[in-house]
Amino acid sequence: MIIWLLIAIVLFVLIPIMYINKIIVLSNRIDNAWSQIDVQLKKRADLVPNLVNTVKGYMKHERKIIEVVTKSREEMLKAGNNMKAIAKAESQLSSALKTIFALAENYPKLKSNENFKLLQEQLESIENKIAYARQFYNDSVLEYNNMVTTIPGVWFVGLTGKAKTREYFEAKDIERKPVKVDFE
Repeated sequence: MIIWLLIAIVLFVLIPIMYINKIIVLSNRIDNAWSQIDVQLKKRADLVPNLVNTVKGYMKHERKIIEVVTKSREEMLKAGNNMKAIAKAESQLSSALKTIFALAENYPKLKSNENFKLLQEQLESIENKIAYARQFYNDSVLEYNNMVTTIPGVWFVGLTGKAKTREYFEAKDIERKPVKVDFE
C-alpha cells in the first residue's frame, strides 16, 4: 500500500513539478540569452559613431554608406525591447558595417590608420560575440521548443504560463548577401 502511495506521489506530484521547473528554467535561459545579444548590439552601436567619424575623413564621397550606418544605429537604439525591430535594425547595421570594411580595402591610408584598425578589431570582436550569442540563443530556443512540444512537456507547458514555443533569431536576407562595392 505504501509503495503504491509513493508511486502515485512521484507520478502525480514530483514529475509534473520537475517538468514545470525545467520549462521555466529553459524559458529564463532564453530571456538571458536575448539579453546577452542585446548587450553586444548596444556595445556595437556605441562604437559605430567613432568608426563613422574615423571613416568620414577618408570617404567623403561615400556619404550614403555613412548615412545608412548612422540611420541603422539610430533605429536600433529606438527599438527598445522589441525583438523584431532590434533584429531588423541589427541586420541593416551589420550589412552597412560590412560595406564600410569592404570599402576600406580601397583606401590604403584608412586601412593603415591606427584608430580605424582599433575600431575594426573591436567591432570584429563584438561581431563574433554577437554571432556566439545568437547561436546560444537559438540553441536555447531549440531545447525549450523540444521540451514544450514533446510528451510529456507538452502536457505541462500550459501550467507554467509560458509560451508554447519561442521564436528563433534569424538572419535577414540582406545579411546573407555578399557585400557589393561599386565606385561608379
